[in-house]
Amino acid sequence: MSVLRFKAIQETMNRKPIIIEEKVKRSELFAANVFNETAMRQYLTKEAYDSVMDAIEKGTKISRSIANQISASMKDWAISKGATHFTHWFQPLTGATAEKHDAFFETIGNGAAIEKFGGGELVQQEPDASSFPNGGLRNTFEARGYTAWDPTSPAFVYGTTLCIPTVFVAYTGEALDYKTPLLRALQEVDKAATAVAKYFDKNVTKVNATLGWEQEYFLIDAALAKSRPDISLTGRTLLGHSSAKGQQLDDHYFGTIPSRVLSFMRDLEQECLVLGIPVKTRHNEVAPNQFELAPIFEEANLAVDHNALLMDVMKKVAERHSFKVLFHEKPFAGVNGSGKHNNWSLSTNTGVNLLSPGKTPMRNLEFLTFFINTIKAVNDYEELLRASIASASNDHRLGANEAPPAIISVFIGSQLSSVLDELENVTKGKISPQEMTDLKLNVVGKIPEILLDNTDRNRTSPFAFTGNKFEFRAVGSMANCANAMTVLNTIVAKQLKEFKIEVDAYIKKHEVKKDDAIFNVLREYIKASKRIRFEGNGYGKEWEKEAKKRKLSNYKTTPEALKSKISKSTINLYEEMNIMNKVEVEARYEIEIEEYTLRLQIESRVLGDLSRNHIVPTAIKYQNILIENVKGLKEIYGEGFKKVAKEQMSIIEGISLHIEEINKQVLEMIEERKKANSINDSEKRANAYNKNVKPYFESIRYHCDKLEFLVDDNLWPLAKYRELLFTR
Repeated sequence: MSVLRFKAIQETMNRKPIIIEEKVKRSELFAANVFNETAMRQYLTKEAYDSVMDAIEKGTKISRSIANQISASMKDWAISKGATHFTHWFQPLTGATAEKHDAFFETIGNGAAIEKFGGGELVQQEPDASSFPNGGLRNTFEARGYTAWDPTSPAFVYGTTLCIPTVFVAYTGEALDYKTPLLRALQEVDKAATAVAKYFDKNVTKVNATLGWEQEYFLIDAALAKSRPDISLTGRTLLGHSSAKGQQLDDHYFGTIPSRVLSFMRDLEQECLVLGIPVKTRHNEVAPNQFELAPIFEEANLAVDHNALLMDVMKKVAERHSFKVLFHEKPFAGVNGSGKHNNWSLSTNTGVNLLSPGKTPMRNLEFLTFFINTIKAVNDYEELLRASIASASNDHRLGANEAPPAIISVFIGSQLSSVLDELENVTKGKISPQEMTDLKLNVVGKIPEILLDNTDRNRTSPFAFTGNKFEFRAVGSMANCANAMTVLNTIVAKQLKEFKIEVDAYIKKHEVKKDDAIFNVLREYIKASKRIRFEGNGYGKEWEKEAKKRKLSNYKTTPEALKSKISKSTINLYEEMNIMNKVEVEARYEIEIEEYTLRLQIESRVLGDLSRNHIVPTAIKYQNILIENVKGLKEIYGEGFKKVAKEQMSIIEGISLHIEEINKQVLEMIEERKKANSINDSEKRANAYNKNVKPYFESIRYHCDKLEFLVDDNLWPLAKYRELLFTR
């Protein structure tokens, strides 16, 4: 056993949980370090408070004089919470959050200094941002990028720093972050959904998209993780023989939470609550050492910010408890990977969830309107939705036995399918008054009763209706939710906008009542989007064949999937809906295709290093031990040693075979990598990595894992799956 692995195991065995005491009620902890409405009422003047609330609710601008008032009050509040610095907290296209800390400090001459934070520093800053991904939007000498305050997401104190959520844009105005397009999409879905909701309630003046994410993750002992260069550098295990016991018995799922993990969870939850992240649920997931955390639903922009913040907090709290948290979608072969289910809905300012049925036919007609329009949007833009969750890491998960397939489909349950079928099959042309009455009373009126028993969540569906929301299950655990949420809210906004135009035109042309027009338009949408609805097993080969007949896409790799991000229809969609212009869209494609290539490049290099510098030398060392053993047997038994040393000889030969194959394939992989690196076109380079480099990963792993099974456990240098997955 290597010294590092031995020390890691010894350190882990002596580990004891940190005792976390909960001295106050969680409700008292919640948002203690957030400059929310409660804090603003206490610290701001009425004029400043009203200005911030108008900015949040109506999108009005905040004047510079008011910004100075707000910044001074925010500084006083932050200092009372122990803050010494401030930062514009943003989400560049790296997948991580970014921050540059400046002190509340300024000299005023004569050796004196004051704490200062002005309105200009609150509203806008100019970080040196030349090294962030920009997809060709800027040259290095055009390093200027601006961060601008997003008042809809409240500032918070994290450690000793006041964090101000901001957008991040180039000096020419193009978005360089995840937040800017999301905010634009949320604004568009608000406008479109409000216009449609007014058909049913004139009091609706605003519609918010809501999001509840479910964060899955693995917790690995930090010392064991350090003994694995692949985990440290790629977030997953590139090698490793399966443990004899994995998840076969389903004994970890929803089981008793291990005491050390529970201590981590308590600490994490306290940190989250103070920061205003409304965490509520925790449990063991299916795979050993896999867990899940979920919050109460929030407005989508705030929920996205909270998930990005959570992932950062999780890493820091994990370090305190001597854990390493793994967000990779597939860190271990042979056991379930991790997702981040995005539960999405629309909610009005009058308190109505538009995807939740009510007690009256009119309320349920409103539900059906938003329900069917969402299905139609997914049907029309299924390729773009697939592209929104594409990544090198999620490629390992999609289509495996614990995750949805790469084919986007919608599951609504057999009962709701029957409702849509009945709506579809009424008289062609104009619906008669009697049919309208029957539909309202006998079909639409019974939806709440139907949904009481409609609890079957098809776990193989990437986009499922689950009672009062849609669950986008294909989103990966590493992902920033903004990517998927920008697409989903944009396509739904586009669809609702078209629906309103069609209904109004139908009313004018046929001189019918509003309900008649809505039913007729919805009926056509049901027919047009029927191909996207699927109630069966998404893992079956039969579904792949059926999906092909339905002309649904089946992009199994990221390079294939990402192409739809720069299609003519996508660019037209984003430009029409004011989400992104062509330059911004193409830049994001370049960033994502380049990231895909770089991740495979890093994994290839790490795999080559591990296999040739760790595995092969260890195998040779053990082989030499066996050879010495065989020599000794020959001295004792003479020519009869062949019979006695039969097993040893077999192992020696097996080791030689696997070493030969590893060396051969690593060299071939390196050559293919060199060829790929020489390609200038980013799309062709990504395809070269996907088709010519990546296939070596599994074959090299196969031979390394065979050696792990042959070589003496005491010599093996890397922490094994049984240690990584069952040390708690």
